Amino acid sequence: MTSTESQVYPVMWQKDHVLLIDQNRLPAEYTLVEISNSDDMALAIKTMIVRGAPAIGVAAAYGMYLGAREINTESRELFLTQLEKVAEKLRATRPTAVNLFWAIQRMLNTARRTLGPVEYLKEVLLETAKTINLEDIQTCRSIGDYGLEVLPKTPEKLTILTHCNAGALATAGYGTALGVVRSAWREGRLARVFADETRPRLQGAKLTAWECVQDQIPITLITDNMAAHCMKQGLIHAVVVGADRIAANGDTANKIGTYSVAICAKAHNIPFFVAAPLSTIDFNLIDGSLIPIEERDPSEVYQIGKTFITPEGVNFYNPAFDVTPANLITAIITEFGAVSPSELKQFEEKQAV
Repeated sequence: MTSTESQVYPVMWQKDHVLLIDQNRLPAEYTLVEISNSDDMALAIKTMIVRGAPAIGVAAAYGMYLGAREINTESRELFLTQLEKVAEKLRATRPTAVNLFWAIQRMLNTARRTLGPVEYLKEVLLETAKTINLEDIQTCRSIGDYGLEVLPKTPEKLTILTHCNAGALATAGYGTALGVVRSAWREGRLARVFADETRPRLQGAKLTAWECVQDQIPITLITDNMAAHCMKQGLIHAVVVGADRIAANGDTANKIGTYSVAICAKAHNIPFFVAAPLSTIDFNLIDGSLIPIEERDPSEVYQIGKTFITPEGVNFYNPAFDVTPANLITAIITEFGAVSPSELKQFEEKQAV
């Protein structure tokens, strides 16, 4: 058995402010950014200082408290009206990651249900944000352990492919897809992680690789277009990815390129798993065609760092996510267990906010 106690916590409350690991600077530089107001939190989410659906949700919860702290009134009605404006600002940062909306709604519901003076409401909101933070770490550990149960039984030591970063950096800690990896490593079931570099922002190369190196988990980095070749060579035994939003039928939005990996896995008879907390499932959406897909700045495509890699006159298309159809997904791994996409409905009542 190998220790997998990750010390990576991308969102941390410190007395009167939030500390975020600046994920735009990794792996070259480990930098903490201090966030003391809701405007700065909204900017941090939008510019991907903090990223990954569960981590965005935790950050948004703290952003709601910071916004509440800035409201100067003793009127409960006016406070709730102003708090809704904070929510609107945070909702506008990233349209695809449903955990963002889930956490904001939970904070709003808490404020509306809590009786007492405004200052007490603010205290309760801070405690709720801290609870969301702690719950996410516990959730990821449960996802990791349930994922371990459904991984292929042979070979004894598996090689797992992942796409983008769904590790401690994308959550409050431990990770979803990398939570499964960490649990497999802990129990001696993991031989190696293969990580797609994940163009255009290179989260696999920069973040997943960094996390695995920190925890001494063996990792091999490949370019996105190598996945099918590696599968054909018998180098991959399972694929585990995260998710930013899952529709009621199991269609899953994740980082652009995930759909391609799922198709390749299906063609090579390799199980394809999605690991995500229940808060990522949007039961209001019948299928993946209704998931809003964020389109990001084309500079992510035409330059790497300060280097331009394309000629002038080229047009660009830069969707941040694609949707993997449910029929390509072997199982969705949640903190309540792993189920086929068609069985997700059983969890709807557990998702109360």
